[in-house]
Amino acid sequence: MSEEPVWDGPLPDAVRARVVTFAADTLGALPEEDVPGSLKRFRSWAPQHRRTRAGTPLAAAVDRDVTFRQRVAGAAREELPDLAAALDAGEPPPAADPVDVAAVAYLARTPGWAALVAAAAAEAERASAQAGTERQASEVARLEAQLLAEQARHRDELAALKAELAAATAEATSVTKALREEKGARRRAERASAEAGESVLAALAASDAAAAAAAEEVRRARAKVDEAEAALTASRRATREGRSLEDSRVRLLLDTVVESAGALRRELALPPVSTRPADHVEGAAPGDRVAGGDAQALLSDDPALLDQLLSLPQVHLIVDGYNVTKTGYPDLSLEKQRTRLLMGLSNLAARCGAEVTCCFDGAALEGRVPAVSARGVRVLFSKAGETADELIRRLVRAEPTGRPVCVVSSDREVADGVRRSGARPVSAVALVRRLDRA
Repeated sequence: MSEEPVWDGPLPDAVRARVVTFAADTLGALPEEDVPGSLKRFRSWAPQHRRTRAGTPLAAAVDRDVTFRQRVAGAAREELPDLAAALDAGEPPPAADPVDVAAVAYLARTPGWAALVAAAAAEAERASAQAGTERQASEVARLEAQLLAEQARHRDELAALKAELAAATAEATSVTKALREEKGARRRAERASAEAGESVLAALAASDAAAAAAAEEVRRARAKVDEAEAALTASRRATREGRSLEDSRVRLLLDTVVESAGALRRELALPPVSTRPADHVEGAAPGDRVAGGDAQALLSDDPALLDQLLSLPQVHLIVDGYNVTKTGYPDLSLEKQRTRLLMGLSNLAARCGAEVTCCFDGAALEGRVPAVSARGVRVLFSKAGETADELIRRLVRAEPTGRPVCVVSSDREVADGVRRSGARPVSAVALVRRLDRA
């Protein structure tokens, strides 16, 4: 059993806002005695005020108060039942909003919730970087348009100055002709021509300086775009490396837990798993009408083999009910057969701590399925049109690969089928002898 994952950093803003919304709505619906002391003064506020003005206390209560967080998680499950079910199964929907996925996973502490919160944070960072890149690109486009407009203006000014220069030159030429007779007038014309030339040069220098400044601004903007693209690339690389590192850490943690499971279980005092894969395999409900039949074949009948299998950690014992009762005590009525077998299985489950599921063929009943229960034993009847053999195969297929599963049945077809699915078949005789010995 692995440690519960931990999220070290602050929640992304969008995920925190979603969690605060769930908490604010849940706070108003709680009885007075269930409200944490730090939130009592906010309970009478309107939900919108709680979200906007009490966000920090609500987020802190969700983080520190496990009971309050579980109540908020319950409200989130009611609002998003499909998403919560998918997260419980360890398969977050690809099309779901990453913010909703991270918020529900954080509240319900579903498998891999820290990775989902990290993924939401990475997605928010990626979106922020992409938005920054788009802003930089827009700024570059604006500056380039401004540069083009400035260049066009300077071209117009240059053309006007050239026209002025041409006019001044023509005037200087005419003055020069006139100054052939008047030296003083010629000198004045030459000074005017020189001044006009200096004005043109100054205008050209100013135009060149403005163009250089605009080009430098464009260069700086392009450098900012390059930096933003580099940051986005680094963010994506960090996300990929983070996932690879997380996989390595999970594998290392799994190896460590496998080697020291007993010590960790005692030290951490973790609660037992509340649900099992077999809880999600449906049988016939009490009161349903059913019909069908059954076949038999002999397997190993050594009860020591069953003891060895029951000593495996997290073993799941699946029993073909009527196959065992007809082997061990066929003279009793079906109801007494069920009662005797379930009492024995209940005692066995209490001694070995294994998960025990007993399957009965609904076809052997007359009328409706009875409501049967036994302490520590899951009791299932096959549905109408289904045999207990098919129900047992569904139970075996529901278990994860690698978990030890033991199926008790002397039906050769059942034994061969579950063996192909990775389960270990044991004969009904072995279980009968084991229960008699107990």
